[in-house]
Amino acid sequence: MEYSEWVGKTQERIELIAQVNAAKLAVTLNEKAPVDGDPLPLLWHWAYFQDLAFTESLRSDGHAMTGDFLPAAGDRTRMWAGGRLSFMKPMVVGKLVHRRSTIQDIKEKQGRTGSLLFVTVRHEYIQDEETSLIEEQDIVYRAVTKAVVGEDDPLPDAEWTNEIDASPTLLFRYSAVTFNTHRIHYDWRYVTEVEGYPGLVVHGPLTATLVMRAFSKFEPEATVRTFAFKGVRPLIAGDTLIVGGRVEEKGRASVWAGNKGGIGQLGEIGFA
Repeated sequence: MEYSEWVGKTQERIELIAQVNAAKLAVTLNEKAPVDGDPLPLLWHWAYFQDLAFTESLRSDGHAMTGDFLPAAGDRTRMWAGGRLSFMKPMVVGKLVHRRSTIQDIKEKQGRTGSLLFVTVRHEYIQDEETSLIEEQDIVYRAVTKAVVGEDDPLPDAEWTNEIDASPTLLFRYSAVTFNTHRIHYDWRYVTEVEGYPGLVVHGPLTATLVMRAFSKFEPEATVRTFAFKGVRPLIAGDTLIVGGRVEEKGRASVWAGNKGGIGQLGEIGFA
């Protein structure tokens, strides 16, 4: 299929950064909920700007149908591979945000499980006529084949680590608050029998949010300017999730998430 015609396609949305969404995410993560007028914690914006699709129109994997803004990709399943974010100023709870989205790039690659279609989407978030955040998301479409989990290198030495119970309850609540209907996060039979994972898959955005939280608690006075992350191996519910990192040099920290099987997500934070 020819995908070049999709590059440059745009979408505009306006949404209220409602306190109730932030409160639901806060109790999911066992954090204090921000109120109207407070800054929205970093990466909590993923609880907003979700696709609203009728249940009867969902694909077999639980995702909304594509072909409007995102390209249609046949019977391939869709996942979030990683992203890059630049933070200009905090979003404020209780105010409107305008999001302008653009498809930047589409590329076909070969992976361990076959052909992979990578779509890069750029989002600009504007509040009070000022840009708060610029984000690039890497979305990957892959054929529904038996997933490859494997094991990776041992977890690296770190200045800080946190252990989190990546329970099915945590995954379900995060799916609910982010309106994520991808069945690999909550449907045991589907994820094991159809997509071939050994268990429920921990969300990439949830993992990144936990990584960012751990850094912010280690460096509470730091102002995060940039964050880049990528998934390197699926992380499965039931295994203790370990997030950590270390400051490599002034203003730059390497961060990661993994479990007993090794690294699942790698990232880098730029801060002042």
